[in-house]
Amino acid sequence: MNQGKLQKDLKKKGPFESDQQEVVISILRTNDQFQYLFARFFREFQLTGAQYNILRILRGEGKPLPSLEIANRMVTKVPGITNLIDKLEGRKLVQRNRCSKDRRVWFVELTDQGQEIVSKMDEPNLDMHSQLVGHLNKSECQQLLKLLEKAREGVQEKSVLELTK
Repeated sequence: MNQGKLQKDLKKKGPFESDQQEVVISILRTNDQFQYLFARFFREFQLTGAQYNILRILRGEGKPLPSLEIANRMVTKVPGITNLIDKLEGRKLVQRNRCSKDRRVWFVELTDQGQEIVSKMDEPNLDMHSQLVGHLNKSECQQLLKLLEKAREGVQEKSVLELTK
């Protein structure tokens, strides 16, 4: 049998047990490579990917948001949104204000310093996206997006317990 590129890259002696296994491992491998490059990029600005995501969400909204709303909009799920916001606040990139109607709620807003750092990251961030998938044409990008959305549907429809049985 002909060895596929992923099989060769991983120096896997035998074939994958199924096409589905190969797809999942390929997605994980791609994610790992992308995450490594983005982590290096974010470190240049003394940020993590999750911290950048918070700054990006706040800038996109253009107004303060409750911390739980920020957590719901994150690209990757993070358990400690409060800790992430604490660190950003310590660097004066965001500020928190307690809600006057519900004292349990904190609104988080981007500071001028936070706005400045996100703006400084815009161009190199777009360049990185282009370097990573710029070799795909528009049609290939659209096809990949549809396939990834379809793959995520399988996760969203099932609970974690169902997937791990």
